[in-house]
Amino acid sequence: MSHDTVVTAAMLAIGDELLSGRTKDKNIGHLADLLTLSGIDLKEVRIVADDEEAIVEALNALRARYDYVFTSGGIGPTHDDITADAIAKAFGLPCEYDEAAMTLLADMYRRREMEFTEARQRMARMPRGAVHIPNPVSTAPGFIIGNVYVMAGVPQVFQAMVDNVLPTLRTGTPVLSLAIACPYGEGDIGTPLAAIQKAHPDTSIGSYPRYIGQKFSTEIVVRGRSQPAIDAAGAEVHAMIDAIRRNKEIAENHSAEA
Repeated sequence: MSHDTVVTAAMLAIGDELLSGRTKDKNIGHLADLLTLSGIDLKEVRIVADDEEAIVEALNALRARYDYVFTSGGIGPTHDDITADAIAKAFGLPCEYDEAAMTLLADMYRRREMEFTEARQRMARMPRGAVHIPNPVSTAPGFIIGNVYVMAGVPQVFQAMVDNVLPTLRTGTPVLSLAIACPYGEGDIGTPLAAIQKAHPDTSIGSYPRYIGQKFSTEIVVRGRSQPAIDAAGAEVHAMIDAIRRNKEIAENHSAEA
């Protein structure tokens, strides 16, 4: 009987600029790497436009399905930064100027001898009852409401916020992996590899083709939460590679003899 603990997560990346290609996302891969190391399974990623209804629909679907949802983008000072409003609507809460956030921002702009304009004050808005996510880079906080963690889209700020959030999360059993170099293409290994996967349901086996020069090869990666299970599947993968090699050598010898 397995005693593995599985904790799941999703990410919602928000912004017209992501969908137009003007901005190349750097946050998804960063979050995926850190969650994997923490034993949290990132199960789904969605990218939506700066559209309130689209954000609400996506967020409500994700937060009902996964333990954690992380959002990026749309909490800046401009008119199209509507993430805070959309998330408040998803939770059925008012979106308000948070008193502590207003103080943080006012003090920061005062130190910089800059005017704390109405646009800049928008960065203090969040759903009633939200908890701050500290922002050591540019002060304006992200926020947590329910199982949703709302963070900036600017990669440097997003990464700093994630660093502050991770130690507070419930984590699961980490996923382990074993990479095996295979000198044959997926056409050779597809059928026997499928049989190995069926025989080892406690693992997940992926194949990643490569083409160098005029030769195909494959990297096979066995993943799982049990080292013995990974080792057992890995042994069968190595045996499969050896069997393919022997069969090819026999076929070549027959061809030469003919």
